[in-house]
Amino acid sequence: MIAGVALTVALTLMLIELGVSVRNERRLRARGALTPRDPVYKLMRVAYPGTFVLMALEGWWSGPAPRRLLLAGIAIVIAGKLLKAWAIAVLDGRWTYRVLVLPGEPLVTRGPYRWLRHPNYVGVVAELVGFAMIVQARWSGVVAVLFFGELLRRRIQAEEAALGLSR
Repeated sequence: MIAGVALTVALTLMLIELGVSVRNERRLRARGALTPRDPVYKLMRVAYPGTFVLMALEGWWSGPAPRRLLLAGIAIVIAGKLLKAWAIAVLDGRWTYRVLVLPGEPLVTRGPYRWLRHPNYVGVVAELVGFAMIVQARWSGVVAVLFFGELLRRRIQAEEAALGLSR
């Protein structure tokens, strides 16, 4: 029951984010945004919702999480979502699921970007960890965080190269 409700909420929020991303992408492309090489975007499109489905299936099989774990997971997901929402708001129309670069636009350095280079991705990891706790996905949760963490590492490399931030 909890796994199904949690998955429904997570997927619904992903669809809302997708709508924001698509709208922003159209606007950015109309303003001349460039699409640099992104070696993981196609896989991330499937892996992001897929990791939540996998964890929910394990959660359905393993049964409900203890109350303390459930509440901690909910708190972590909410914190992750709030951080993502803040990052998206501060980017003011420049946030998308794809890597898009507006030539000549300065790097955003306010809001959560003042302290974190990739606050959106910190939020994503929090979502994964919190969701795994909510549904008690001991094994698939670890796999999801490690696998998606590697995708994020590669994505960050692509973003930073596109923005001229590579070290």
